[in-house]
Amino acid sequence: MMIFERDIAIDLGTTNIRVFVRGKGIMLREPSIVAVDKYTGRMLKVGQDAQKMLGRTPANIVAIHPISAGVISDYDMTALMLKELLSRVTSFSLFKPRVLVTVPSSVTGVEERNVIDAVIEAGTRKVYLVESAVATAAGAGADLSKPDGHLVIDIGGGTTEVAVVSLGGVVESESIKTAGDAFDEAIVRYVRRKHNILIGKRTAEELKIGIACLVPRAEVGIQEVKGRCLTTGLPKSVKISSVELVEAIAEPARDILETIHMVLERTPPELVSDIAQNGIVMAGGGSLIYGFDQLVEKDTGIRTTVVDDALSCAAFGSGKMLMNLNDMPEGMVNLARKRQMKA
Repeated sequence: MMIFERDIAIDLGTTNIRVFVRGKGIMLREPSIVAVDKYTGRMLKVGQDAQKMLGRTPANIVAIHPISAGVISDYDMTALMLKELLSRVTSFSLFKPRVLVTVPSSVTGVEERNVIDAVIEAGTRKVYLVESAVATAAGAGADLSKPDGHLVIDIGGGTTEVAVVSLGGVVESESIKTAGDAFDEAIVRYVRRKHNILIGKRTAEELKIGIACLVPRAEVGIQEVKGRCLTTGLPKSVKISSVELVEAIAEPARDILETIHMVLERTPPELVSDIAQNGIVMAGGGSLIYGFDQLVEKDTGIRTTVVDDALSCAAFGSGKMLMNLNDMPEGMVNLARKRQMKA
């Protein structure tokens, strides 16, 4: 067995976790959900198996999202979940793996410490942290060794990260909690207000993936959704068109556009001219909503593209960075603190 197989990159997302093993590529794509027995505190299922239980479990079994807004909200469950996931991709060895983990740019020292401790508890030897925006830029093919500005917009499940990356680090960034989940909630609210039907988050997500758009499509998409009528309390189905959804998800999209403007305003002029030349890169599940890139391009006047594999871009990028693991600082790299020192 070759020693380098022991290097692993984990893209720790609010909605999904992706595990990249050096020399093998992405080995695991699992929802970051854990099913727990409330009375015993025992973990029953992880990932897809736990997701199937969402909203369909008896009272004693609860499905927990142990990661919220890109950081750990339930330490014990995160450690157990990571242990289970890592055991699926590593064979027994005397050498514990080294692990590179993505964290949001807005991460605090305490949150970093939590990530490092949970990953070590899951059975690893050394932990390195990288900002998810840097990993996304690397995954999108940017050359991080040059002082050249790239604007990355990563719309995940729980957070949207807008960051300017240059020379392998984040120059300016903003992280907001308006992301994929906020779009789902906006659709739930809209269907309730407009059609008087209550639909679940999963149904809203299917609508978002299926027909949602931010600029009108050439062909109008129509999807039938089933929910509970709020007047009678009985099941009812209604047809929703993509035209309606433009209005439904406009508000969270506007929040993201405002954040992009805010980051550009704070960015040094030299880097802004680089960004105008290099264009804006969009990644994460939320960037796949039809017309989002067109909306950003129209709003900023800068060419905007969505990366090829938007969902796995950060995982591929952090996988690429495993090559330089020996040159990276181990443990905490509290980025916010560095930034305050500059200011």
